[in-house]
Amino acid sequence: MTERVFSVAIDGPAGAGKSTIAKAVAARCGFVYVDTGAIYRTVGLAVRRAGRDPHDPAVVAPLLPALAISFDYGADGAQRMHLNGEDVSAAIRTPEMSMYASAVSALPQVRAFLLDMQRDTARRQSVVMDGRDIGTVVLPQADLKIFLTASPEARARRRLAELNAKGDKSTLDEVAADMARRDHDDATRAAAPLRAAEDAVTVDTSDMTLEESIETVCRLVRERMVERGER
Repeated sequence: MTERVFSVAIDGPAGAGKSTIAKAVAARCGFVYVDTGAIYRTVGLAVRRAGRDPHDPAVVAPLLPALAISFDYGADGAQRMHLNGEDVSAAIRTPEMSMYASAVSALPQVRAFLLDMQRDTARRQSVVMDGRDIGTVVLPQADLKIFLTASPEARARRRLAELNAKGDKSTLDEVAADMARRDHDDATRAAAPLRAAEDAVTVDTSDMTLEESIETVCRLVRERMVERGER
């Protein structure tokens, strides 16, 4: 553990392995893992339950003040999301919630609502935080910024395996189509579009095993910490 907080920002498209890799890197480095996508999914779930259009700020913004969103960690280290006191960790992990998360994350009102929560977490402890605008907007002063990517084919296969493991019967074509739509929405939205920070290190995991991907990022963390005199 470092004497001062150290922040790692990992951005990239859906299915690049951000959450899996970020969680493993955080565990090996003794940092806290923060899955910001899960936070946006939680807002999306609230909007879905309220029967509101997730693309319309006029109907989404009024819901935000009443939302009590928090997260903690289970015994397995997994981030658990809570919405108004309810554990919604399983409910937010569906293709529908992916689309809701993408829609609400495009709204400036939602991004502003969640920004302080994310930054405060990084101020208090060393973190590995993943998302789509961590290095560009949420933590622009992060000690290390990584843009994690992979080919569309590799990303679709990985996401399908995750969904099938949870009992979801989506097909590869369906997952690829959903991912393409989300890629387009994330890259073209007006509020904090998906892009690599100018000083980010790009890591393409298309031809890497999971262990190789994790070790590559861990090596980058170690090298940056040495540069900063942390270890």
